Amino acid sequence: MTESEAIGLFKCLADRSRIQILKSLMDEEMYVERLSERLGLTPATISFHLKKLVDAGAVKSRKEQYYTIYAINNDVFNVSILDILKERSEEKKLQDERDEAYRKKVLDSFFEYGKLKSIPAQRKKELIVLKEIAKAFEPGREYTEREINIIIADYHDDFCTIRRDMISEGILTRDKMIYKLVTTAVE
Repeated sequence: MTESEAIGLFKCLADRSRIQILKSLMDEEMYVERLSERLGLTPATISFHLKKLVDAGAVKSRKEQYYTIYAINNDVFNVSILDILKERSEEKKLQDERDEAYRKKVLDSFFEYGKLKSIPAQRKKELIVLKEIAKAFEPGREYTEREINIIIADYHDDFCTIRRDMISEGILTRDKMIYKLVTTAVE
């Protein structure tokens, strides 16, 4: 189910009469007049709601003699909400562009001529800055604390704070005074 189909279905389901129609169709397949009698609504009202349910894919119909028989579309309701949320968003590219613009804005605000002016107080901004500094490290290479300090000092004088924050954010690992870049943290 696509994102727009899910939105259409959710909008359609946000009506008490349509929910009652679906509950009735769970019991048995029905035609308009039968649903009208059962729910105490006019046939025109039932037809209006059934049209919305059919358009959303929640209900399917078939012809039998003079009647149109309506049945619930189980396939639509067997989809998990998590499956819908995992579906690639139609706005993903736009969201990525916005994220990149925000990242660039943060870097422009905190870096001047390749030097970090100050360590951001906001965690999300600091994480962007730390990931930018992490680009100076080679993946897979082991560094001593002195080597790490020298590289970080090229960006900011408070290399101890930055080193500590990079470890706490999972950008660097430390094992017996040997440091390594966590490659998944900078992607």
